[in-house]
Amino acid sequence: MEDNFFERVYQIVKEIPEGKVTSYGAIAKALGTARSARMVGWAMNASHNRNDIPAHRVVNRNGLLSGKHHFEGTNLMQTLLENEGIQIVDNKIVDFEKHFWEPNQ
Repeated sequence: MEDNFFERVYQIVKEIPEGKVTSYGAIAKALGTARSARMVGWAMNASHNRNDIPAHRVVNRNGLLSGKHHFEGTNLMQTLLENEGIQIVDNKIVDFEKHFWEPNQ
């Protein structure tokens, strides 16, 4: 079940357009498991050995780069987002609502 859930999470994350972000909770809700945001986080943590998953585009519900410590280097998550045109100040996305992408339900 866990592997299947993780793969369902990854399918949604692969759909996040460049320059957009979504949240753990929005992914959980799109999967019909609204209370499983933490499990979405576990899936994202397990995805770091896969180059096909843009994990840097998944942040917490307030736009904080809460998973940044799971990326190699000190600011890789922030750098990847900034390279896509997203401004970050104090580990938080500026104009979060503008950059937020709602997964298709």
